[in-house]
Amino acid sequence: MALKIIETLHHHNKKIYVSLLLIISFFLMLDYVPGCQSIAAWVTPPVALFLGLAFALLCGQAHPNFNKKTSKYLLQYSVVGLGFGMNLHAALASGKEGMSFTVISVVGTLALGWFLGRKLFKLDKKTSYLIGSGTAICGGSAIAAVGPVMRANDSEMSVSLATIFILNAIALFIFPAIGHALDMTQQQFGTWAAIAIHDTSSVVGAGAAYGEEALGIATTIKLTRALWIIPMAFFTSFVFKTKGQKISIPWFIFFFIGAMVVNTYLLDGVPQIGLFINELARKTLTITMFFIGASLSMNVVKSVGLKPLILGVLLWVIISVASLLYIVGI
Repeated sequence: MALKIIETLHHHNKKIYVSLLLIISFFLMLDYVPGCQSIAAWVTPPVALFLGLAFALLCGQAHPNFNKKTSKYLLQYSVVGLGFGMNLHAALASGKEGMSFTVISVVGTLALGWFLGRKLFKLDKKTSYLIGSGTAICGGSAIAAVGPVMRANDSEMSVSLATIFILNAIALFIFPAIGHALDMTQQQFGTWAAIAIHDTSSVVGAGAAYGEEALGIATTIKLTRALWIIPMAFFTSFVFKTKGQKISIPWFIFFFIGAMVVNTYLLDGVPQIGLFINELARKTLTITMFFIGASLSMNVVKSVGLKPLILGVLLWVIISVASLLYIVGI
């Protein structure tokens, strides 16, 4: 009976996919209808991610190429849009304390990932390096940037990306719960999420779920951390002795900074414009989380293997606990 239901879901997966996407979009738009804001409030980034994950695991993937491209660019547009709701001076001041720990955590996580991967789990050097890079900087973006530089093959890239992706999905659900359980302040949680969660998407999603201030702090610190992709790519080419490989620069980070500058200096007298763009960006971010969740499949889960997953979890736990102890002690 259960198998027949799953087969039926697989058969109608594209219709279910479109229906879920329309339902999420409809409820998000209810926020603009007077008296319906409370109904729209239930569609949060974690809820959208859960719906995407549930769809992918029960129905299989639908439009995988569309999911991949749309989630990538929509996330970047959403992050830039969030910048229109932030004051440059306030954002830099609130995230200042998290910057000092960034250097230590990036270098330390990379070194630890390499050591554990090679010595303890006996993984190949490229997979160990990729998982360490993804954990240290910004998840899939870092892996996608340094992978071509080190000439990683499809298998090494997919295993590393899948490991980070699975842990990202888990983090988006458990981090806000842990933050509330520990009664963390908005600043503490925003800093912790930016350092301990891999991908920008999950960091922004967790920050949005926790609160307005946490979102601003988490986004600022995470994007500052993501700038490490550039020197990391050059360092990778030196370590793996590769030349002439194209380095992917995360240009959207600079547009995010530009959005904060515009909001701080040009839209100061008309805050309604910045707030509108910011609210719209939050909605597109929620839709992005559905696309990201729908990109997962049982094949992706199976491809990870036990050792890379354990390495990813171990690194994640170490950086999460260490950063939590540091932040709570601030």
